[in-house]
Amino acid sequence: MSLEDEVFRIGKQLEKIVSQEKDAMDQLAARDLLKNLKDLPITLECLQKTRIGMSVNTLRKKSDNSDVQVMAKSLIKSWKKLLPEKSNDQDSKGDNNKLLQSEKSSRSTSPALSTKSDSSEASSMDKKIVSFPQAAATNNSVRDKCKEMIQNSLKVVEGFEASPEVVASRIEQCIFDEFKDTNVKYKQRIRSRVNNLRDPKNPMLKARVLGGEIPPERFAVMSSEEMATEEMKEIRQKFTKEGIREAQMAKQSGTVTALFKCSKCGLRKTTYNQLQTRSADEPMTTFVLCLHCGNRWKFC
Repeated sequence: MSLEDEVFRIGKQLEKIVSQEKDAMDQLAARDLLKNLKDLPITLECLQKTRIGMSVNTLRKKSDNSDVQVMAKSLIKSWKKLLPEKSNDQDSKGDNNKLLQSEKSSRSTSPALSTKSDSSEASSMDKKIVSFPQAAATNNSVRDKCKEMIQNSLKVVEGFEASPEVVASRIEQCIFDEFKDTNVKYKQRIRSRVNNLRDPKNPMLKARVLGGEIPPERFAVMSSEEMATEEMKEIRQKFTKEGIREAQMAKQSGTVTALFKCSKCGLRKTTYNQLQTRSADEPMTTFVLCLHCGNRWKFC
């Protein structure tokens, strides 16, 4: 098993633990998984592909076990060392702010410098909202309220460069573009997004949306099945398979016979069952099913 496969496997197990109720979380299993991650030679490329950092950070926030919290913090701290450029940018924020202020004060005396500073500010803004361009402002109270609902559902997740306000605006804009109005279908779509983002059993959904794994355009049209946790998807698949199997068994139950001819397709590929539907002194009723076309009838 490759390093990425192993990290993916551990990440799925962490998601299952986090999806449980707080009192029912398996803290021992969480500690063992964090120990396994600590022993793995995780690289920056592995972190970016597996997004294991999100899973560990979510576990740290939800767990009330001090050992789990300390181990998770230690892992995140060690992984941050793989991002020296990002840390350097954070350390130099104060110097950059001073530089911007000095550039603003000298704009009136130096047109060339003003042009450069404008371009640098524009580029810095672009970096903050990469892949999430700001949606156009609206004067519609319903749309503004829907944006606020989505934004509040995303605010509980921290540590992402993407702004919850920007992401919420893009999601709402995509939904409005589809329906062209704030009608019932529009509100139902918004309500579905908000409910799934607030689901305590699916904490990774908001992390995937803010982290860019699920773009706003995609999230705006996802079905409830697609937004569900992996565990819930497995349960639904299991129920679907059981339903299909039961339907097949019900269709093929009964005694196979060629005594009856179907009035629709004319074939004699049938099964029949007999039930006592009338009084005990009268003969049973025969129910016939055509295996070819599915036609059903009673034979008295």
